[in-house]
Amino acid sequence: MHKLPLAALLAALLLSTAAVAADKKDDKAKPDSKPDATLVQPQTSDSEGSVSVEGHRIDYKAVAGTLILYGSGDKENEPQVSMFYVAYFKKGADAGKRPVTFVYNGGPGSATVWLHMGAFGPKRVVTADDSHTPAAPYGLVNNDYSLLDASDVVFIDAPGAGFSRLIANDDDKSKRDEQMKDRRKAIYGVDGDGHAFAQFITRFLSKYGRWNSPKYLFGESYGTTRSAVLANILENENSVDLNGVILLSQILSFDTSIDGPEFNPGIDLPYELALPTFAATAFYHHKLPQQPAALEPLLEEVKKYALGDYAQALMAGSRLGDAQKQAVAEKLHQYTGLTVAYLLKANLRVSGGMFEQQLQNDGDITTGRLDSRFSGPAIDPLNKGSDYDPQSSAISSAYVAAFNDYVRRDLKFGEGRQYRLFADIDHWDFSHKAPGVQGEALQSSTNVMPDLATAMKTNPNLRVYLNGGYYDLATPFFAADYEMHHLPIPASLEGNISYSWYPSGHMVYAHEASLKQLHDNVARFIGQTDNVKH
Repeated sequence: MHKLPLAALLAALLLSTAAVAADKKDDKAKPDSKPDATLVQPQTSDSEGSVSVEGHRIDYKAVAGTLILYGSGDKENEPQVSMFYVAYFKKGADAGKRPVTFVYNGGPGSATVWLHMGAFGPKRVVTADDSHTPAAPYGLVNNDYSLLDASDVVFIDAPGAGFSRLIANDDDKSKRDEQMKDRRKAIYGVDGDGHAFAQFITRFLSKYGRWNSPKYLFGESYGTTRSAVLANILENENSVDLNGVILLSQILSFDTSIDGPEFNPGIDLPYELALPTFAATAFYHHKLPQQPAALEPLLEEVKKYALGDYAQALMAGSRLGDAQKQAVAEKLHQYTGLTVAYLLKANLRVSGGMFEQQLQNDGDITTGRLDSRFSGPAIDPLNKGSDYDPQSSAISSAYVAAFNDYVRRDLKFGEGRQYRLFADIDHWDFSHKAPGVQGEALQSSTNVMPDLATAMKTNPNLRVYLNGGYYDLATPFFAADYEMHHLPIPASLEGNISYSWYPSGHMVYAHEASLKQLHDNVARFIGQTDNVKH
């Protein structure tokens, strides 16, 4: 994985902890090489296929290709990014009425192989439910839950990831190196990334004549952060009203992250909001002192405690008395399965990595982060936090192999190129200028709740649909719920937000029963909001 600065480490999301990282040697220009002229020209490869979605056949045209993004101001004619996408269009559909959904993963800087091959593409890779998937050959099957029954779908790889590439095309190598440095600075950050995706979408709408189609964004993990920024840019800079924004495994405010809050003393909110996920995980692995009969009633009880007595205890800080501290530790033991002694030593504050390392440490087992249903042998049982994520190690190889075969064999794209899981990012700029801020003031901790709120207020018909998994320790579901209920929007718009939770992890779709529920829910959401009389 890439080494990121502390702020980025604390906010590392989706698959930035995956076992497989980008090959930094790929596509690097040699000292005496010429720029790759093919990057500055858009490329496409067309193919056809069909998919059966819950018993209904859909014939489609697939386009795998690139769009070129340009700079602004005096660089408006200068190509800066070759952006890769795969678009699936239902044959025979009226483009003016057919919804189109733009889909992307997070990272930041991740390719969209995960949602493509695991959730909504016409083919789905088969992986084990909560254990390590055996090595190749992997199964690639018809996806009964592709979103093509409800919408055309466009899978987008972030700049520098997948087959997307930053463009530096000066013939002089030193100038080309300077160009690449400028590209990284401009694009690898919250705001630069948002503007890149906005430009891609508006160019796509023009290229394929989709300006009058119902339009949706679907982002996962850091992709939800992007969606908030992107929705505001599209609505208020590009005059593109969206019909809906669909969020999966959400994080909008990084002050809610349970990844490393011990490095941010005085901010206790992450511990409170992660407690229901700790309880769900302990329930799944039968580590609770008294195992309840069902999960959901337990979660309701834990949520009330988290925002009640637990929050008050943490707010007391050093003023919390020994007897009170002991009582809280004993209650946390009942909800997490961690020992009272460990909870006291942790000062009642357990980060995600600490929980993953400790929950099953009696058997030298590490608990999964992206999906805490998964487990794996601990690399070092004496460490304070977990050394790796068993879920990433369990399924990444299957996704990578399946897509690399599928994109070349079926989509006829990528010959001679390497598909990068992640962009080669040395630094991601998490600073963000929120809507309405004057001057150069930037947030010290990324919070894009104002962006989504502004998009909703300037387009009061915009609908937002939040989805999450109970077993997600990367972006806990209760943190996402908290963020949504604290958006700075009027009460009249609160009804525009809907919620669904699943017995799965960060990649909700990695659990097949949850994938079916996710598909049905999202298809229903699109059907209710596309504003077309069917």
